[in-house]
Amino acid sequence: MSTQNQIDYNRIAKAIAYIQSNFKLQPSLDEVAEKINLSPAHFQKIFTDWAGTSPKKFLQFISLEHAKNLLKEEKASLFDTAYETGLSSTSRLHDLFVNIEGMTPAEYKNGGKSLNINYSFSESPFGNVITASTEKGICYMAFENDTDKALGDLIFKFPNASFFEKQDEFQKNALSIFNKDWTKLNTIKLHLKGTDFQLKVWESLLTIPMGKLSTYGNLAGKIGNPNASRAVGTAIGSNPVAFLIPCHRVIQSSGNLGGYRWGSERKQLIVGWESSRVYSDSLNTN
Repeated sequence: MSTQNQIDYNRIAKAIAYIQSNFKLQPSLDEVAEKINLSPAHFQKIFTDWAGTSPKKFLQFISLEHAKNLLKEEKASLFDTAYETGLSSTSRLHDLFVNIEGMTPAEYKNGGKSLNINYSFSESPFGNVITASTEKGICYMAFENDTDKALGDLIFKFPNASFFEKQDEFQKNALSIFNKDWTKLNTIKLHLKGTDFQLKVWESLLTIPMGKLSTYGNLAGKIGNPNASRAVGTAIGSNPVAFLIPCHRVIQSSGNLGGYRWGSERKQLIVGWESSRVYSDSLNTN
Protein backbone atom coordinates (compact mmCIF):
# COMPACT_ATOMS: atom_id res chain seq x y z
CA MET A 1 0.00 0.00 0.00
CA SER A 2 1.40 3.40 -0.96
CA THR A 3 2.21 5.87 1.81
CA GLN A 4 -0.70 8.16 0.90
CA ASN A 5 -3.16 5.27 0.64
CA GLN A 6 -2.01 4.02 4.03
CA ILE A 7 -2.51 7.49 5.51
CA ASP A 8 -6.00 7.74 4.00
CA TYR A 9 -6.86 4.21 5.15
CA ASN A 10 -5.77 5.00 8.69
CA ARG A 11 -7.82 8.20 8.66
CA ILE A 12 -10.90 6.40 7.40
CA ALA A 13 -10.44 3.63 9.97
CA LYS A 14 -10.15 6.24 12.73
CA ALA A 15 -13.25 8.05 11.46
CA ILE A 16 -15.27 4.86 11.33
CA ALA A 17 -14.13 3.84 14.80
CA TYR A 18 -15.37 7.22 16.04
CA ILE A 19 -18.69 6.85 14.20
CA GLN A 20 -19.12 3.32 15.54
CA SER A 21 -18.56 4.50 19.11
CA ASN A 22 -20.83 7.52 18.77
CA PHE A 23 -23.50 6.52 16.26
CA LYS A 24 -26.31 7.10 18.76
CA LEU A 25 -25.29 10.76 18.87
CA GLN A 26 -25.37 10.95 15.04
CA PRO A 27 -22.13 12.97 14.79
CA SER A 28 -22.02 15.59 12.05
CA LEU A 29 -19.57 15.72 9.16
CA ASP A 30 -17.74 18.62 10.80
CA GLU A 31 -17.42 16.75 14.09
CA VAL A 32 -15.97 13.58 12.55
CA ALA A 33 -13.63 15.57 10.29
CA GLU A 34 -12.31 17.44 13.31
CA LYS A 35 -11.51 14.16 15.08
CA ILE A 36 -9.16 13.13 12.27
CA ASN A 37 -7.70 16.60 11.71
CA LEU A 38 -9.12 17.20 8.23
CA SER A 39 -11.31 19.90 6.76
CA PRO A 40 -14.92 18.76 6.27
CA ALA A 41 -14.61 19.12 2.48
CA HIS A 42 -11.42 17.03 2.25
CA PHE A 43 -12.79 14.40 4.61
CA GLN A 44 -16.00 14.16 2.57
CA LYS A 45 -13.98 13.64 -0.62
CA ILE A 46 -11.58 10.92 0.54
CA PHE A 47 -14.34 9.12 2.42
CA THR A 48 -16.71 9.15 -0.55
CA ASP A 49 -13.92 7.99 -2.89
CA TRP A 50 -13.27 5.04 -0.58
CA ALA A 51 -16.80 4.05 0.45
CA GLY A 52 -18.79 5.19 -2.57
CA THR A 53 -21.19 7.06 -0.33
CA SER A 54 -21.23 9.97 2.10
CA PRO A 55 -20.05 9.69 5.73
CA LYS A 56 -23.61 10.44 6.85
CA LYS A 57 -25.09 7.52 4.90
CA PHE A 58 -22.21 5.28 5.93
CA LEU A 59 -23.04 5.94 9.57
CA GLN A 60 -26.30 4.06 9.05
CA PHE A 61 -24.51 1.06 7.59
CA ILE A 62 -22.30 0.36 10.57
CA SER A 63 -24.56 1.26 13.46
CA LEU A 64 -25.87 -1.33 15.86
CA GLU A 65 -29.45 -0.65 14.82
CA HIS A 66 -28.54 -1.23 11.18
CA ALA A 67 -26.98 -4.57 12.06
CA LYS A 68 -30.15 -5.58 13.88
CA ASN A 69 -32.27 -4.50 10.92
CA LEU A 70 -30.13 -6.52 8.54
CA LEU A 71 -30.69 -9.58 10.69
CA LYS A 72 -34.45 -9.02 10.73
CA GLU A 73 -34.46 -8.69 6.94
CA GLU A 74 -32.70 -12.00 6.35
CA LYS A 75 -34.88 -14.16 4.14
CA ALA A 76 -35.47 -17.91 4.48
CA SER A 77 -33.88 -18.64 1.11
CA LEU A 78 -30.46 -17.04 0.88
CA PHE A 79 -29.57 -18.69 -2.40
CA ASP A 80 -31.50 -16.12 -4.44
CA THR A 81 -28.84 -13.59 -3.57
CA ALA A 82 -29.16 -11.29 -6.53
CA TYR A 83 -32.84 -10.72 -5.89
CA GLU A 84 -32.64 -10.38 -2.13
CA THR A 85 -30.21 -7.49 -2.33
CA GLY A 86 -32.28 -5.50 -4.77
CA LEU A 87 -29.67 -5.67 -7.51
CA SER A 88 -30.50 -6.29 -11.15
CA SER A 89 -29.44 -9.50 -12.87
CA THR A 90 -26.62 -7.56 -14.56
CA SER A 91 -25.08 -6.71 -11.18
CA ARG A 92 -24.84 -10.24 -9.76
CA LEU A 93 -23.03 -10.64 -6.47
CA HIS A 94 -19.65 -12.25 -6.22
CA ASP A 95 -21.07 -15.05 -4.05
CA LEU A 96 -22.54 -16.59 -7.19
CA PHE A 97 -19.10 -16.87 -8.75
CA VAL A 98 -17.26 -18.71 -5.97
CA ASN A 99 -16.62 -22.45 -6.26
CA ILE A 100 -14.92 -24.43 -3.48
CA GLU A 101 -12.91 -27.58 -3.98
CA GLY A 102 -11.42 -29.29 -0.94
CA MET A 103 -7.89 -30.63 -1.01
CA THR A 104 -7.39 -34.38 -1.08
CA PRO A 105 -6.84 -36.18 2.24
CA ALA A 106 -3.17 -36.59 1.31
CA GLU A 107 -2.74 -32.89 0.55
CA TYR A 108 -4.53 -32.05 3.78
CA LYS A 109 -2.41 -34.34 5.98
CA ASN A 110 1.05 -33.76 4.52
CA GLY A 111 1.09 -29.99 4.80
CA GLY A 112 0.83 -29.34 1.09
CA LYS A 113 3.67 -31.61 0.00
CA SER A 114 3.92 -31.68 -3.83
CA LEU A 115 1.87 -28.46 -4.05
CA ASN A 116 3.33 -25.49 -5.95
CA ILE A 117 1.89 -22.30 -4.48
CA ASN A 118 2.10 -18.90 -6.16
CA TYR A 119 1.66 -15.84 -3.97
CA SER A 120 1.59 -12.07 -4.35
CA PHE A 121 1.06 -8.91 -2.32
CA SER A 122 -1.55 -6.33 -3.33
CA GLU A 123 -3.46 -3.31 -2.08
CA SER A 124 -7.13 -3.46 -1.17
CA PRO A 125 -9.62 -0.97 0.27
CA PHE A 126 -8.95 -2.61 3.65
CA GLY A 127 -5.17 -2.71 3.70
CA ASN A 128 -2.49 -4.85 2.11
CA VAL A 129 -3.47 -8.40 1.24
CA ILE A 130 -1.53 -11.56 0.42
CA THR A 131 -3.15 -13.92 -2.07
CA ALA A 132 -1.93 -17.45 -2.81
CA SER A 133 -3.02 -20.10 -5.28
CA THR A 134 -2.36 -23.65 -6.38
CA GLU A 135 -2.91 -25.01 -9.89
CA LYS A 136 -6.58 -25.49 -8.95
CA GLY A 137 -7.45 -22.13 -7.38
CA ILE A 138 -7.04 -19.71 -4.49
CA CYS A 139 -5.84 -21.47 -1.34
CA TYR A 140 -5.18 -18.50 0.93
CA MET A 141 -5.98 -14.81 1.25
CA ALA A 142 -5.25 -12.61 4.26
CA PHE A 143 -5.04 -8.96 5.24
CA GLU A 144 -1.57 -8.19 6.57
CA ASN A 145 0.59 -5.09 6.17
CA ASP A 146 3.79 -6.85 7.27
CA THR A 147 4.88 -8.85 4.21
CA ASP A 148 7.31 -11.03 6.15
CA LYS A 149 4.62 -12.03 8.62
CA ALA A 150 2.12 -12.56 5.80
CA LEU A 151 4.45 -14.96 4.01
CA GLY A 152 5.36 -16.67 7.28
CA ASP A 153 1.70 -17.32 8.07
CA LEU A 154 1.19 -18.78 4.60
CA ILE A 155 4.19 -21.09 4.91
CA PHE A 156 3.03 -22.18 8.36
CA LYS A 157 -0.26 -23.33 6.82
CA PHE A 158 1.49 -25.27 4.03
CA PRO A 159 4.91 -26.15 5.53
CA ASN A 160 5.86 -28.70 2.88
CA ALA A 161 4.77 -26.83 -0.24
CA SER A 162 6.99 -25.02 -2.76
CA PHE A 163 6.42 -21.27 -2.94
CA PHE A 164 6.87 -18.83 -5.82
CA GLU A 165 6.27 -15.07 -5.70
CA LYS A 166 4.10 -14.75 -8.78
CA GLN A 167 0.65 -13.31 -9.46
CA ASP A 168 -1.28 -15.72 -11.67
CA GLU A 169 -4.71 -15.52 -13.29
CA PHE A 170 -6.45 -17.07 -10.29
CA GLN A 171 -5.14 -14.27 -8.12
CA LYS A 172 -5.87 -11.50 -10.61
CA ASN A 173 -9.45 -12.68 -10.95
CA ALA A 174 -9.93 -12.98 -7.20
CA LEU A 175 -8.48 -9.52 -6.53
CA SER A 176 -10.89 -7.95 -9.01
CA ILE A 177 -13.57 -8.58 -6.38
CA PHE A 178 -12.53 -5.31 -4.79
CA ASN A 179 -13.69 -3.45 -7.92
CA LYS A 180 -17.27 -2.27 -8.07
CA ASP A 181 -18.22 -4.00 -11.33
CA TRP A 182 -18.59 -7.64 -10.32
CA THR A 183 -20.21 -8.53 -13.65
CA LYS A 184 -16.78 -8.92 -15.23
CA LEU A 185 -15.65 -11.62 -12.82
CA ASN A 186 -14.95 -15.11 -14.00
CA THR A 187 -15.74 -17.96 -11.65
CA ILE A 188 -13.52 -17.65 -8.59
CA LYS A 189 -12.10 -21.07 -7.84
CA LEU A 190 -10.95 -21.92 -4.32
CA HIS A 191 -8.73 -24.88 -3.42
CA LEU A 192 -8.99 -25.18 0.34
CA LYS A 193 -7.37 -27.18 3.10
CA GLY A 194 -10.02 -28.03 5.67
CA THR A 195 -12.06 -30.75 7.32
CA ASP A 196 -15.42 -31.74 5.86
CA PHE A 197 -17.15 -29.74 8.59
CA GLN A 198 -15.03 -26.65 7.96
CA LEU A 199 -15.69 -26.82 4.21
CA LYS A 200 -19.42 -27.10 4.89
CA VAL A 201 -19.34 -24.03 7.12
CA TRP A 202 -17.26 -22.04 4.63
CA GLU A 203 -19.66 -22.95 1.84
CA SER A 204 -22.60 -21.81 3.98
CA LEU A 205 -20.93 -18.42 4.40
CA LEU A 206 -21.19 -17.94 0.64
CA THR A 207 -24.99 -17.99 0.89
CA ILE A 208 -25.03 -14.75 2.91
CA PRO A 209 -25.65 -11.98 0.36
CA MET A 210 -23.48 -8.92 0.23
CA GLY A 211 -25.06 -6.20 2.33
CA LYS A 212 -26.72 -8.76 4.62
CA LEU A 213 -25.61 -10.32 7.91
CA SER A 214 -26.22 -13.59 9.69
CA THR A 215 -25.44 -15.12 13.09
CA TYR A 216 -23.54 -18.18 14.24
CA GLY A 217 -26.82 -19.79 15.29
CA ASN A 218 -28.42 -19.19 11.91
CA LEU A 219 -25.47 -20.76 10.11
CA ALA A 220 -25.50 -23.76 12.44
CA GLY A 221 -29.15 -24.30 11.54
CA LYS A 222 -28.48 -23.99 7.83
CA ILE A 223 -25.87 -26.77 7.88
CA GLY A 224 -28.20 -29.04 9.87
CA ASN A 225 -26.49 -28.68 13.26
CA PRO A 226 -28.59 -26.15 15.20
CA ASN A 227 -26.72 -26.89 18.44
CA ALA A 228 -23.27 -26.45 16.90
CA SER A 229 -22.94 -22.67 17.15
CA ARG A 230 -19.64 -22.90 19.00
CA ALA A 231 -18.16 -25.34 16.48
CA VAL A 232 -19.41 -23.15 13.65
CA GLY A 233 -17.72 -20.15 15.27
CA THR A 234 -14.44 -22.06 15.47
CA ALA A 235 -14.67 -23.04 11.79
CA ILE A 236 -15.44 -19.45 10.82
CA GLY A 237 -12.44 -18.28 12.82
CA SER A 238 -10.18 -20.60 10.82
CA ASN A 239 -11.40 -19.36 7.43
CA PRO A 240 -8.26 -19.22 5.23
CA VAL A 241 -9.63 -16.87 2.57
CA ALA A 242 -10.43 -13.34 3.72
CA PHE A 243 -13.28 -11.46 2.08
CA LEU A 244 -13.98 -14.04 -0.68
CA ILE A 245 -15.40 -16.34 1.98
CA PRO A 246 -17.35 -13.65 3.83
CA CYS A 247 -16.91 -14.55 7.50
CA HIS A 248 -17.16 -10.80 8.16
CA ARG A 249 -20.93 -11.09 7.53
CA VAL A 250 -21.45 -13.17 10.66
CA ILE A 251 -22.23 -11.22 13.83
CA GLN A 252 -23.53 -11.89 17.31
CA SER A 253 -27.23 -12.51 17.83
CA SER A 254 -27.36 -9.27 19.87
CA GLY A 255 -26.51 -7.30 16.74
CA ASN A 256 -22.97 -6.51 17.84
CA LEU A 257 -20.45 -7.06 15.06
CA GLY A 258 -18.18 -9.18 17.26
CA GLY A 259 -14.64 -10.29 16.52
CA TYR A 260 -12.85 -10.92 13.25
CA ARG A 261 -9.67 -12.82 12.43
CA TRP A 262 -8.21 -9.77 10.70
CA GLY A 263 -9.36 -7.21 13.26
CA SER A 264 -12.73 -5.90 14.46
CA GLU A 265 -11.93 -2.46 13.07
CA ARG A 266 -11.43 -3.95 9.61
CA LYS A 267 -14.70 -5.88 9.98
CA GLN A 268 -16.54 -2.60 10.59
CA LEU A 269 -14.93 -1.16 7.48
CA ILE A 270 -15.89 -4.13 5.30
CA VAL A 271 -19.50 -4.36 6.51
CA GLY A 272 -20.05 -0.66 5.90
CA TRP A 273 -18.26 -0.72 2.54
CA GLU A 274 -20.34 -3.64 1.26
CA SER A 275 -23.60 -2.10 2.45
CA SER A 276 -22.75 1.19 0.78
CA ARG A 277 -21.96 -0.61 -2.48
CA VAL A 278 -25.27 -2.48 -2.45
CA TYR A 279 -27.15 0.72 -1.61
CA SER A 280 -25.41 2.61 -4.40
CA ASP A 281 -26.08 -0.12 -6.97
CA SER A 282 -29.75 -0.36 -5.97
CA LEU A 283 -30.14 3.38 -6.59
CA ASN A 284 -28.49 3.06 -10.00
CA THR A 285 -30.79 0.23 -11.08
CA ASN A 286 -34.03 1.89 -9.96
